[in-house]
Amino acid sequence: MIVQIYEVTTPAEARALSAMEVDHIGVLVGDGAFPREVSPDAARAIFAVLPTERKRVVLSLSADPELIARVIAEARPDILHLGAAIELLTVDAVRELKEQFPRLPLMRSIPVIDADSVALAQAYEGIADFLLLDSHTPGDKQIGAVGRIHDWTISRTIVQTVPIPAILAGGLDPENVAAAIAAVQPHGVDSKTRTDRPDGSGKDLGKVAAFVAAAKEAVAG
Repeated sequence: MIVQIYEVTTPAEARALSAMEVDHIGVLVGDGAFPREVSPDAARAIFAVLPTERKRVVLSLSADPELIARVIAEARPDILHLGAAIELLTVDAVRELKEQFPRLPLMRSIPVIDADSVALAQAYEGIADFLLLDSHTPGDKQIGAVGRIHDWTISRTIVQTVPIPAILAGGLDPENVAAAIAAVQPHGVDSKTRTDRPDGSGKDLGKVAAFVAAAKEAVAG
């Protein structure tokens, strides 16, 4: 069970999450168009403190292929996560990025809204290496970071019918992650909003530790 945590903003946070055995350590990277984005140089400094067994994940909310390519070159992630809204960054655009960077594992956020979400996830076969199944408010420029759960039965259908490893996100916390794993049977689980500090200034390391423990225990038990 992969445990993925966003959004890490400092090397100290990255070290702490690594010590908790967080598998995917995610950083929101960009040019400042979205709140909380860090620069590619800052992301590279965060990633530099991590051991090789941790995956360095860059989350880009941009729909600009040139900016995404620059972020890849400068931040040097192990995984690129694309979180722009589907209507802004199409399947064809994601395919072109994969063709441009064929050796870089690619994660694509899927907005879990209704039955159409299943067909959308299927469209990424042969393109995405991971899917991030997340809650979404139609009209938002980004997918996720809304702090609420979605219909897990839809996510379960995606897991059952799409042969791409799926990481479940959307309002997950230490109290509900075990139930989410039981309901969806995902390849991994993700937390951002529910493991932030109350003021959004960084990660609540106690909540992260509890989230990791609950996720790992759900699988072991």
